[in-house]
Amino acid sequence: MDVTEATFEEEVLQRSHEVPVVVDFWAAWCAPCRQLSPIIDAAAERRQGDVVLAKVDIDANPGLAQRYGIMSIPHVQAFRDGRVAAEFVGLQPPDSVEAFFNRLTPTEVDRLIAAGDEASLREALVRDAGATRARIALGRLLIADGRGDEALEVLDPAVLHDPEAAGLAALVRLGESERPDAQAALAALERGDREAALAHLLELVQSSEGELRDTARAAMVGIFLELGDQHPLTQRFRRRLARALY
Repeated sequence: MDVTEATFEEEVLQRSHEVPVVVDFWAAWCAPCRQLSPIIDAAAERRQGDVVLAKVDIDANPGLAQRYGIMSIPHVQAFRDGRVAAEFVGLQPPDSVEAFFNRLTPTEVDRLIAAGDEASLREALVRDAGATRARIALGRLLIADGRGDEALEVLDPAVLHDPEAAGLAALVRLGESERPDAQAALAALERGDREAALAHLLELVQSSEGELRDTARAAMVGIFLELGDQHPLTQRFRRRLARALY
């Protein structure tokens, strides 16, 4: 599919939370791009349902080229969970393109994570204890089910290296606080009002110190990651959080 600056957020970044999305940055005047295109198309076609292929014309979408550092083409980037997970530059032989796609094809653990139910997520962690995406997904299920202590146990191995996991754990710990802003933030999240939740968490950052302040900050960062870098709430509250901290 052809993707533009207007559709990139939904078709690439959001979609990549469900399935890997390969983005081919190209231009009509680029001869190597025209040579690479059928190779990439064939590789994606063989993995239909497991990988999505998107095309970005850099002449028509210069903002995307600048945002992702596209200095020469063809330039191919693979997105997972809203982030660039792998990439290559220049014309590549079919074997190299196949190897690139093979690294993206979902494993059995990926399929269990995609299933999304508690049993599947726990099985994913049995197969791969380092599957942070499974920990985060299971943590969310347990928190929604009111099983905060179990969620903390699941999330604990990932909190030091993954801000999203740390953010979820922070939300659980905030449930133990008697501060009105902490309880108001959690209530806002429960009813799906992230703007109000971020506003209350920001107040908590501004009015507290020490561990509680760090916990509120981590909770905000976790919400930013869930929303995505380009979401208006992320952009607005990230600036306000930076001012509050520094």
